[in-house]
Amino acid sequence: MTAVFRTLALAAASAAVFASPASFAQTAAYPAKPVKIIVPYAPGGPNDILARLLADKLTQANGQTFIVENKPGGGSNIGAEQVARSAPDGYTLLIAATSHSINMTLFPKENLKYDLLKDFAPVSLLMTGPLVLVTNPSVPAKNVKEFVALAKSKPGKMTYGSSGNGASTHLAGEMLNQSAGIQTIHVPYKGSGPALTDLMGGQIDFMVDTMISSMPFITSNKIRALAVTGRVRSPALPDVPTIAEQGYPGFEAVAWIGMLAPAKTPPEIVAKLNADVKKILEAPDVKERLASQGFTAEPQKPEAFAAYMKNEVQKWGAIVKAGNVKVE
Repeated sequence: MTAVFRTLALAAASAAVFASPASFAQTAAYPAKPVKIIVPYAPGGPNDILARLLADKLTQANGQTFIVENKPGGGSNIGAEQVARSAPDGYTLLIAATSHSINMTLFPKENLKYDLLKDFAPVSLLMTGPLVLVTNPSVPAKNVKEFVALAKSKPGKMTYGSSGNGASTHLAGEMLNQSAGIQTIHVPYKGSGPALTDLMGGQIDFMVDTMISSMPFITSNKIRALAVTGRVRSPALPDVPTIAEQGYPGFEAVAWIGMLAPAKTPPEIVAKLNADVKKILEAPDVKERLASQGFTAEPQKPEAFAAYMKNEVQKWGAIVKAGNVKVE
């Protein structure tokens, strides 16, 4: 009987070895070929800049090339859809951002060919950064209290620009309208650049813009910063208080960037990418580079990033619905 059990045990062990998934060897060797990082935005923006920084560092760390490919269009949906349909093998990754959490409510479900919370495997949050409330210097307001009083004195008259309809810079302005009980008019542009040009020229009154776009004009006094939109002050603008500090304690509008893989990507590959990204983002030179542009490196475990995205979908969805925001 003992011999029988010994034989069965040996057979079971052998079966376990030979029955191991074929993906195990692939996972152990990952990456064994070039990896594509899809950026669903045009070159030059913060998403693209961060993706290229990560691609360079990941290439150095792994001995395989990580290639950035820009796939702009469709309100950042085209690139996201491509990754959602890609093979779940770790060789096609997505640089996702705030817009993807907004799009879950902004776009009719029949027009959206992916689900942010179901069609991707979260790798890590990469960085976050507050937006900044900026005005033309001729606007007679030096803080949020004065700004709100001015807007209430002429409802429906003040205008604000954004980088596009449905962008975080648009929705943050709508959040300000709802939080402060003011009525201002949204003017969408094709990017922050043209909107800032009109802000400096006095064609619009204010923006809630990304810090990376606004900082050069704030420091040169061409526009005035009244507040930042994060939970705490930004090291890039330490003397500028938050909106929360200035009478709206629940106000928080943060731009985020993260990395996703297609759903069902092997957990071992996700874990390796997560560890590599964490190491890169915690390097002093990378942290300093991001901080100089108003961003904070914030690597997270995949589970934490999944919860973060779920909360962002709910938060921005409420703003979209309350403001009856529509895509053009």
